Amino acid sequence: MVKISEETIKVYALENAIKYKGKASQGAVLAGLFAEGLEKSEIKNITPKILKVLKKVNSLSKEEQQKEFEKLDSKTSKREIREGLKELPNAENKKVAMRLAPFPSGPLHIGNARNIILNDEYVKMYNGKLLLVFDDTIGSENKKIESQAYELIQEGLDWLGINYRKKIIYKSDRTEKYYQYAEELLKKGYLYVCHCNQEKMQKLKAEGIECPCRGFSSEKQMERWKEMFTAPMGSMTVRLKTSMQDPDPAFRDRVMFKISNLFHPRTENKYRVYPSMEFSWGIDDHTFGSTHILRGTDHHMSTRVQDFIREIFGWLNPESTYHGQCEIKGVKISKSESTRKILLGEYAGWNDPRTWSLQSLRDRGFKPEAIRQFVLTLGIKKANITIPIENLYALNRKVLGNIPRYFFVEDPKKIKINGCPHLTTEIPYHPNNSLGSRTVETTQEFLIPGGHRSLSNQDYRFMHLLTFNSSKIAIGPRNFSFVSKRPGENMKFLQWLPASQGNIQVEVVMPDGTMKKGLGERELGKLKVGDIIQFERLGFCRLYKKDKEKLEFWFAHD
Repeated sequence: MVKISEETIKVYALENAIKYKGKASQGAVLAGLFAEGLEKSEIKNITPKILKVLKKVNSLSKEEQQKEFEKLDSKTSKREIREGLKELPNAENKKVAMRLAPFPSGPLHIGNARNIILNDEYVKMYNGKLLLVFDDTIGSENKKIESQAYELIQEGLDWLGINYRKKIIYKSDRTEKYYQYAEELLKKGYLYVCHCNQEKMQKLKAEGIECPCRGFSSEKQMERWKEMFTAPMGSMTVRLKTSMQDPDPAFRDRVMFKISNLFHPRTENKYRVYPSMEFSWGIDDHTFGSTHILRGTDHHMSTRVQDFIREIFGWLNPESTYHGQCEIKGVKISKSESTRKILLGEYAGWNDPRTWSLQSLRDRGFKPEAIRQFVLTLGIKKANITIPIENLYALNRKVLGNIPRYFFVEDPKKIKINGCPHLTTEIPYHPNNSLGSRTVETTQEFLIPGGHRSLSNQDYRFMHLLTFNSSKIAIGPRNFSFVSKRPGENMKFLQWLPASQGNIQVEVVMPDGTMKKGLGERELGKLKVGDIIQFERLGFCRLYKKDKEKLEFWFAHD
């Protein structure tokens, strides 16, 4: 269990209050504390402390809040709290050039959003430019290029509001350029063509012994290079000559080109020899004028290899900034598994909620602003972090603001409340009465979820309507009787609908692919596809499909 001090809570509360007109919210403070290591199981214990601090902070004037924040910020060494992102090294206004490099094996997902949004934010910070470069030289049997991914990726970027250059670059169009650079380096003795299989080469690298293929003349290397274009797959590679005594065996003579017979959606079977990511970016970051690169801490080796290539040509190296991996607790992402299940028909498509693609988040009712805020709360940390998906839910609720609420009853069963008068009531669309209301007329018959078998002998409350009593004697039928229009004490709330002909068939697709079926109130018929609402006692949903028989909603979160 992580120990969270009252001072840490206060810093987050003050920071949020300053940003939002002097009023901090519990959700924003929790989001910050999750980043500090707070576990979901600890929320109940820490909530009283948060509420206590919020009461104090929100009672202060804006000037007092600013002074308190500055005072605490200077004392706190545990975490730097500041507006915006830390500065990029050696960055100049209007001279920063960065790039997005998605591999088109599927659409972008919530895990990809971090690096994408950070690049976009930095480019905006420095009035720079952001390139979209499809890193589509070739994939593998386990990670193939999907033709539809190109469009899906652009769709996701546009939805997030990423401001990339209109001219899109496809690395598959640059294959001939890579061949030219390869031939130059082969002739100069920096690359060599290798016949050794992977097992043999791994042994040589581990022992620091040079491969015999390194010693051939440049003329011989060029002959072998030409042989590669008709050689069997896996029989030959091109390697970069590095020191076989380098302290890191992984850096020794890495593969720069390989043979692949995989079909390419754009170039089809035009090419069989493809550059590695390290070789192509060693060339392209210079060609494209990249000044800064954001990458995970697991890409240190890639940086070293790419810098090595650029130094051969005498080119400047871009600045690399690293961030640790971010695990989103409660989210399981696997593009290969999603692809398999889509092909098998188990998933509806790439927007199926179980893929966690940006398309799926959009169709569930998430706002791109919430995803951007979620990413920015993480910032750039070299340490690996784990953050619960509930943080994103909290931010999305805040961005959505006042959303109209409607009644939905899952697996509805009819009951009759004896002695209940016919009522006409006004039910507000939101508790703060900011969105108006609708008129509902009722008789003695109502619909409640899942039948009445689980009801106990006690009073129940229909929200905005009435209180009734449920009782059962021996083995006889359960009896329901009217008590009052006013709330009583020790009641349980129960979702309801009038048992009328106007109710609408509703299906709610949940994040795990399951479906809740039931009836919703007649007012739902006025909604348009894409509208986001909140079902009372269920959560936020987006209307995904509408036809004469039913409405299909996709669930976002509670």
